[in-house]
Amino acid sequence: MAAVRIPPTLRAEVGGLRHLDARGDTVAEVIDDLVERYPALERQLLEDGEPAPFVNVFLDGEDVRMLDGADTPVRDGATIILLPAMAGGL
Repeated sequence: MAAVRIPPTLRAEVGGLRHLDARGDTVAEVIDDLVERYPALERQLLEDGEPAPFVNVFLDGEDVRMLDGADTPVRDGATIILLPAMAGGL
């Protein structure tokens, strides 16, 4: 099981929680587990059923884009941080 840190922008979708435990052998499976339990996360984290390119995912402090992306293995006890990219400005 992995510990997933939920940023403030996603906490409303998970009942205000800052951390969740999630199951999965890969980053994609962990995200799927979260979406299955908290369906409101789907539009925030997935695009066409895959982890959205605008979501930055860090596994134990490393950007998974520099590893194997959504296929990066997740060990038991790992920490995942989800950071949807923010856009805006004037």
